Amino acid sequence: MKHISIIILVAGIWSLAGSCRQRSGTSAELMPLNWDVFNREQLELLINEVGKNSAGFDASKPPYIVVDWDNTSIFLDIEEAVIIEMMQKLVFGATPELLDYAIRKDVPTSDFAPEFNNLNGEAVNIEAVATDIIASYRWLYANYSGLGGDKPLDVVMQSPHYMAFASKLRYLYDAIDGTFGHDISYPWVTYLFAGMNEQEVRALTRATICSQLAMPVGQVTWTTPELLQGEAGAVSVTWKSGLRFVPEMQNLYWTMAQNGFDIHVCSASFIDVVREIASNPDYGYNIPEENIIAMELERDGNHRILPVFREGYDQTQEEGKTKAIKRFLVSTYGYGPVFVAGDSEGDQNMMQDFSDTRISLIINRMRSPESDIGRFSAQATNEYGSDTPRYLLQGRDDNIGLFRRSPQSIKFGGN
Repeated sequence: MKHISIIILVAGIWSLAGSCRQRSGTSAELMPLNWDVFNREQLELLINEVGKNSAGFDASKPPYIVVDWDNTSIFLDIEEAVIIEMMQKLVFGATPELLDYAIRKDVPTSDFAPEFNNLNGEAVNIEAVATDIIASYRWLYANYSGLGGDKPLDVVMQSPHYMAFASKLRYLYDAIDGTFGHDISYPWVTYLFAGMNEQEVRALTRATICSQLAMPVGQVTWTTPELLQGEAGAVSVTWKSGLRFVPEMQNLYWTMAQNGFDIHVCSASFIDVVREIASNPDYGYNIPEENIIAMELERDGNHRILPVFREGYDQTQEEGKTKAIKRFLVSTYGYGPVFVAGDSEGDQNMMQDFSDTRISLIINRMRSPESDIGRFSAQATNEYGSDTPRYLLQGRDDNIGLFRRSPQSIKFGGN
């Protein structure tokens, strides 16, 4: 595809038009964009106090930052968007047997939480829903030309197997996460890449970004067809679509890099996905691939992805992010990050665990006040306008995917 970048300045933000590309600013100072004014001032102070123009700067010991990716560096979650693209376009590398293994791996056989009951109010578990998913996938695999059959996608989409497969597989991710937690669901979703290689995942990520940028920001619902309810019964699942780049974060990373900071990402998404969006110059973040820390899986002798978490690596959420930063960064630099950014409970450990961190930026998604990140958000509110805030709270309007110029946030869909 030929890409054409058209960058338009509208109401203080950089908007994307006409392509799947975006670039950062051209100044070594932070652009105002939609930053909260106080937050921007504090970030500029940090850049001036420890960046290359500061009196104590040592290029052999540069300051570095660590940022989360999903819902921090971008609006929404790139890995979740990619699996939606996989389901919609039936882009899978797994045989039915391999996918059957992958979707059952490490998932307890007890019933999902009541909020994940089927549309008849009946409990659902992995045994029932996996049986239905694989039954439909076997039909799709035997019939779709992109898998093992000879029929085009528009033909197989007419079968109830298509939506039965997609709705239950997407539902399964939410049910696992909502019932058994991130320790199981975060590696589980990466297993869906089983059978693919890195270049296939990267190509899928590029296709996903183009699809998402063309979508409006809004909610999408998939429901199992009545004609094919299967053992688990019909289910329904809703999620947010309309992934967007965040111009403020693009410009922040670029500005910090221009001022002598090293930029690192620590993400709970799959490594091949994050490397494509974070490092591909088409997307405006330009973070070196070697600076990406994310979920890792084993590969076979042909470089095909296996549904097996990489031996010796930590899951990069919660405490695992701190462990990974210590292993790969603190061990190299000899000190911790000066700045950390995140949005969720998965980031709260790395926000507080390093004595060298001067500021942590929180994208305000109205997290529970009982969580650490909820407490940090309250602290940011109390410190707002002070000389030395430890936490900054950046508002975002989830209805349109844009930063707001105050620390408050409007929740998606008014909920």
